[in-house]
Amino acid sequence: MNVQLFIPCFVDQLYPATALNMVKVLEKAGCTVSYNTAQTCCGQPAFNAGFWDESKSVCSKFIKDFSGNDCIVAPSASCVGFVRNYYGKLFENSSVHNEVKELSKRIFEFSEFMTDIIKLEDVGAELKGKATYHDSCAGLRECNIKQGPRKLLAHVRGLELIEMNDVETCCGFGGTFAVKFESISVAMGEQKVENAMATGADYLISTDHSCLMHLQGYINHKGYKLQTLHLADALASGW
Repeated sequence: MNVQLFIPCFVDQLYPATALNMVKVLEKAGCTVSYNTAQTCCGQPAFNAGFWDESKSVCSKFIKDFSGNDCIVAPSASCVGFVRNYYGKLFENSSVHNEVKELSKRIFEFSEFMTDIIKLEDVGAELKGKATYHDSCAGLRECNIKQGPRKLLAHVRGLELIEMNDVETCCGFGGTFAVKFESISVAMGEQKVENAMATGADYLISTDHSCLMHLQGYINHKGYKLQTLHLADALASGW
């Protein structure tokens, strides 16, 4: 299967290894991966900040950059959820209305592409230790992702998956929320990390680096040994 790769801004700038690991897993699964180097942002930051006109211009570029019929795969439920759920509002009754409708049907977060589209759960990964999984708000509530990542992690040899308390509670990042409501954001991050620590996990895994970046900040502040890890990095381990 031919796949177009979408790499979100923060992954490109801060976690490029995760993007490479996703490609590694996709290619092992038999996919032919292409990357349009002209791609930029999905437009979500501007949209969430209330700058809808500016966001729309960025979104228009995204639509052009990812034209065609191939599946689009991204290591971020947040970006995928934005394209699926909000592009239709921005371009409603426009000349690209139908194109946007089709685009929303062929863009996938990495784990759902693996489990729902190519239906592959065991990629031969090996990672020794205990892990707990964090449901990102975008993954859970915008993309309806719940069991897929857990199925993939269940096949990672040497890894024991333990559920934390209040697993579906927000981590407190929320993009600009963390800036506008810092004290609330930190308290939510504290609760999430402490629940993860209570499981005895070595790794805190999620589909979204935005959440993990926020949680890693609290982990570093407390000096905990808990390590945040993107799902793609876990699946690319041991081979």
